[in-house]
Amino acid sequence: MARTALVTGGTRGIGEAVCVALKEAGYTVAANYGGNDERAREFTQRTGIPAYKWDVSDFDACQEGVRKVEADLGPVEVVVNNAGITRDGTMHRMNAKSWQEVIDTNLGSCFNMCRVVIDGMRDRNFGRIVNIGSINGQAGQYGQVNYAAAKSGIHGFTKALAQEGAAKGITVNAIAPGYIDTDMVRAVPKEVLEKIVARVPVGRLGQASEIARGVVFLVADEAGFVTGSTLSINGGQHMY
Repeated sequence: MARTALVTGGTRGIGEAVCVALKEAGYTVAANYGGNDERAREFTQRTGIPAYKWDVSDFDACQEGVRKVEADLGPVEVVVNNAGITRDGTMHRMNAKSWQEVIDTNLGSCFNMCRVVIDGMRDRNFGRIVNIGSINGQAGQYGQVNYAAAKSGIHGFTKALAQEGAAKGITVNAIAPGYIDTDMVRAVPKEVLEKIVARVPVGRLGQASEIARGVVFLVADEAGFVTGSTLSINGGQHMY
């Protein structure tokens, strides 16, 4: 029987590519999303992957959402924590709301989702968790103290939880993407994006499918000896 995988922020960008790649690899896939109903409907119609709406920054909503997924598809054995937002601004212009929303959505969601599924994974002696960090959580980025802090926190969260889960067959890894050709990156002003690409040794933006291939590798049954690792997929921009 196919393992069930749940991808947060799964109906667009990197999350969509991960969902499609996991389905092609034989997993039963559920995509979580937060707000865009029209995009979620289009995603499901095109891919055949069901989409479930809840706010990953809300612990109770995560409990209810996972319960619904498991009732429909079976126990969640693979979780990809991909959901993320930006509220960019320099520190002297950033308000408390912009800080907290990013921390709660990008980092708090990792706790929420993992806490909800971890008991079942321990009972089954199997689990795969992949947390999507960022090059900016490794290197920092001007105007992103909230985003960089959240993504850096994901990398520490990953290493600690990996130690807790190892004896129970649960692996916990992170992927730190560089600049990927998604809606979020395309929203960057053209002149700024050109400067970013100029600093990437391979000379281009990454593709969401390249991140998805990393996820498929890390969640495989055969990847049981890989845990606590951060896979940097950034075209050589930051070697960490």
